[in-house]
Amino acid sequence: MKFKYFLIKGCFIENFIKRPWMVEYMDYEKMLKEGIKDLPKDLIKKERFEIPKVKGHIQGNSTVISNFNQIIGVLGRTQEHVLKYLLKELATPGEITKSALIFRRKVSSSSINDKITKYAEKYVICSECGKPDTKMIKEQNVNFIRCMACGSKHLIKGN
Repeated sequence: MKFKYFLIKGCFIENFIKRPWMVEYMDYEKMLKEGIKDLPKDLIKKERFEIPKVKGHIQGNSTVISNFNQIIGVLGRTQEHVLKYLLKELATPGEITKSALIFRRKVSSSSINDKITKYAEKYVICSECGKPDTKMIKEQNVNFIRCMACGSKHLIKGN
């Protein structure tokens, strides 16, 4: 027998053949719910595209973001473009050093995370298929987002 040791609800198939009344029959939906319930929670909520939350601290009147390069790597855009967007949206001066992004005023991490999420929605996520596999292209002084997954091309409004 090919599946001799396949486990069915606590008993082996050889037992199932001898005593079929021992097996509890379940419909597909119930089995699926039980299987999902037994999975670790971090496995269930894992997405392919997750923007890391900002890590930083307040130093005097400045806000220092230490994981800006990690965020840039996930977004797949240039430091200059993301920095320009954040400075404009947060209405604050700032600069990039070797290891961090520095805003020249106190800014809450929740507002920075909110602006980074809005940046991703506008400049990274494809509006057709919702995937993050996009590239920014410039044609005749007009910026577009080209999706590598579905092939669509969208004009970026309000550059």
